[in-house]
Amino acid sequence: MEIILSNIDSTPIYEQIARQIKAKIVSGALRTGEALPSMRSLAKELRISVITTKRAYEELEREGFIVSQTGRGSFVAPVGTELLREEQRRAVEAHLTDAVRAAHLGGLSQQEFLDVARLLFEEEI
Repeated sequence: MEIILSNIDSTPIYEQIARQIKAKIVSGALRTGEALPSMRSLAKELRISVITTKRAYEELEREGFIVSQTGRGSFVAPVGTELLREEQRRAVEAHLTDAVRAAHLGGLSQQEFLDVARLLFEEEI
């Protein structure tokens, strides 16, 4: 599984892992019932502690994104569309918070900000 860790990012490594796995689930790259790498193999692949991968998996399980079965491994949980939608909404809010800060720093008015947002939203990305 491709996971990119950043030493520059102030986010803890376990959160970086959990965030990227969630993104793969939300995007459909990981499907319901699909097995995740074992904690040990993921730790080895990423060259990090097994404790770190365990913490990431525990967070994902607590949030309902994966289910773990003793002796079998961890699998993508059946995730309802509302949970996925809420996760996306939180991501959008976080990005918009950063954008609003940048707009304030740049001296943009609310209308200028909304115009930029509208243009970007209408673009086919």
